[in-house]
Amino acid sequence: MKSPTIVGGFDWDAGNLVHCGEHGVTKAEIEALFRSHPAVAPDMRHSAAEDRLLAVGRTAAGRALFVAFTLREKTGKRLIRPVSARYMHEKEIEAYEKKSSQAEE
Repeated sequence: MKSPTIVGGFDWDAGNLVHCGEHGVTKAEIEALFRSHPAVAPDMRHSAAEDRLLAVGRTAAGRALFVAFTLREKTGKRLIRPVSARYMHEKEIEAYEKKSSQAEE
């Protein structure tokens, strides 16, 4: 897991807002996920052009959420730029919960 990085907000535009919303995930859910300290890991399959990261956690409503993102520097601030977001599938949720419970032990 990557160590925590201090960020100054989010980098949203028409492109990533639409792309993240394709699976019904809202901007508010994505931003709330990052405020709740999700599990974060590198996305090795999609990091050729830039470092990509994956965040997983639960929304306030309890839905398991998966967000691919990168960190961008803009106007002197490090910003989270969500690239894609979706609700997790049942098998992914089971794996996430198993890993989370093992981390708590």
